[in-house]
Amino acid sequence: SVALRKLVDEARRSSGDRDRQRAARDAAYHFMSAMAGNLPKFEEASRALFADDRRRFVGEIAEWPPDIRDHVVKLAYSDRAG
Repeated sequence: SVALRKLVDEARRSSGDRDRQRAARDAAYHFMSAMAGNLPKFEEASRALFADDRRRFVGEIAEWPPDIRDHVVKLAYSDRAG
């Protein structure tokens, strides 16, 4: 019973991390669509976001207005290090 409970708790923790990352990515994409859908490199940035390629994503949005750029990065990655 204790071992089973530990396994269930661990599964919840690991799936919880994935769920939070997915929710952050989705929130970032919805914000991007509304605020930056017509900006240069939107499609490329979207592909990088969904590929979880942070370096490429940040590079693609580098020329966007700072307030939009900074907010979308915060939405997508604020809960993760690096």
